[in-house]
Amino acid sequence: MMLSRRVLFAGASALLAAGCADVVGPGPAPKLYTLNPPLTGPLAGAKAGWALALQSPSATAGLDTTRIAITRPPASLDYFADAAWADRLPVLVDAALLEAFERSGRIAAVARDGDGTRYDAMIATELRDFECRYDAGDGAPLAVVKIAARLVGARNRAIVSTAVFSKEVRASANAIPAAVAALTEAYGAVLSELVPWALAQKLPG
Repeated sequence: MMLSRRVLFAGASALLAAGCADVVGPGPAPKLYTLNPPLTGPLAGAKAGWALALQSPSATAGLDTTRIAITRPPASLDYFADAAWADRLPVLVDAALLEAFERSGRIAAVARDGDGTRYDAMIATELRDFECRYDAGDGAPLAVVKIAARLVGARNRAIVSTAVFSKEVRASANAIPAAVAALTEAYGAVLSELVPWALAQKLPG
């Protein structure tokens, strides 16, 4: 179903002015979307003989939410109306990243930081972009995902390597399901580069 701009954009400024949804009365429950990018594995290559911990991804307040972000030129941040992620975006991103490392078959052990597991290195990630950009009026949006990653050694907390991974995918239509599918595809493409990059690093002795 095609969406008009009025339906498509939630209007962040209006929501801030209202203070909360209860001020104007309850609305329909948003449709929830999960983030399940296609993951492949096991990956070819030598197995990394070290254990890895994943730090919870950091994000700005605009992305650290269950709402699905959209942007309009020049720099307007809004959200899809009547749609949301099934959990906060960093939580969904973290879950898929953990599964991607597990499926790779090339890491001795991988777990979340803080669960009590001993590890040799830790990956810290930052969500810099994870939104649909309406760069063509009411045309299909462009899904943009950009994640910065930092691999840190556990012994001395020295940075082993840093990298930024970015992918853009044009949605197949100006519709929320198509936009979410494009975001999912873009994140899957980021994972296909981030995981091999991390596994190729050599930890200091």
